[in-house]
Formats: sequence, C-alpha cells, structure tokens
Amino acid sequence: MKGTTTASLFLLFIFSIIPPSFLFEVANATNYPVLDIDGDWLRTGVEYYIVSAIFGAGGGGLALGRSTKQPCPEIVVQRRSDFDKGTPVIFSNADTNDTVVRLSTNVNIEFVPIRTKLCRTTTVWKIDNYDDSAGKWWVTTDGFRGNPGPNTLTSWFKIENVGILGYKFKYCPSVCESCTTLCSEIERDVDSDGQIRLALSDGSGWPFIFMKVNSARARSIQQVVNT
Repeated sequence: MKGTTTASLFLLFIFSIIPPSFLFEVANATNYPVLDIDGDWLRTGVEYYIVSAIFGAGGGGLALGRSTKQPCPEIVVQRRSDFDKGTPVIFSNADTNDTVVRLSTNVNIEFVPIRTKLCRTTTVWKIDNYDDSAGKWWVTTDGFRGNPGPNTLTSWFKIENVGILGYKFKYCPSVCESCTTLCSEIERDVDSDGQIRLALSDGSGWPFIFMKVNSARARSIQQVVNT
C-alpha cells in the first residue's frame, strides 16, 4: 500500500510539473525542435536524462549496462525502477552548425562519461551486429561520433514525436544517399540476462522524455524520491 501511494504521488508530481507546451507539442515536421520536460529546446553538448514517458511499471531512465554474453562494448539498458533516471547522455548533430536537436534529423547519442574504465571503447550508441540467438538488432555502444557517411551509418539515430506522450527513437539514417540501410522503430526488449534493452522493432516505438541533468525539476523529482 505504501509503495502504491508513493508511486501515485510521484505520478501526480510529474504531471503537475510538465508544462502545457510539452504536453501539447504534437508537430512532427522535419527540423522542428525537440523539447525537454521544461519545454526548452534540446541542445547539443548538454547533459540529459532519457526517462520513460510511461510511469508506473514503465521503467526508469536509459543507462550504460553490460551483457554477460558480451562484456565489451557496453550496452544500452533501461533501469527497472521508475525512480532511477539512468545515465546522462549528450547529443551531437550531423549538421555541426546547428546546436538544436531537431525532429527527424540525424543525431549521435553518447553516454557520459564518454569512455569507461572497464571497456576502452566509446559510449556512442550504435546498432550492433544481428544477434541470431535473440533474433534482434540491439542498440549497443562503441559507435562513431561525427563524420556522417557510409562508414558511420550504424551510429545515427532520429527522434520522432509521439504526441502528448513525448518522443521515440528511430533508426533510419539519411547520411548517405547511395547506401541501403535498415529503417526501423526502436522498442524495448528483454535479453537473456533479464535486462531491458533497446532493439530495432516493427512496433510503434517506446515513448521517452528528456530531462536536463542540472534542471531544478530534476532536483525536485529527486527530493520526492528521497521522501
């Protein structure tokens, strides 16, 4: 009962602080700015948490994880607790002249820290080789930052709108006109270790929201969690 009450209070708190500009921003036109939970434009180089837009059994934030089958490079996982915001990320645009992260454009996503002590690889997201045992294309790390083109295709992702729910990720790179590549939504799935991971899917995509690491709202949510 106490856990249910705490979760309910947390949900009420979350929805009370999400501004109307975030809830009703439903445009999905290319180049429209992606908004964070404060209603501000997402910026390259700024640290954000990527948190599930569905609270209450929807899971928490995305984080750097490890697989027993493949210790390195690290993988992209989702924390099971709604109260765990995960590992911060930074975004980088294919268009280096633009510091705003926009819908339907090519972006790199990179966990902070940008390199870990356990694996001497990058923490840039990429689509890994096909996992025959799981029948999945998993989202993993050790991708490339920058240099859009045929040699970095696996490291470019797009952010799309999901109406009032927030945003979803898609793998459909357009950094090489002559290249043939996959074009799929990104959903959650469970691997052989029981971890929730991101993978390419024929589904509709899982919704997320973005929260600045140093925002007052992130600190306020942490205070709610600690009470």
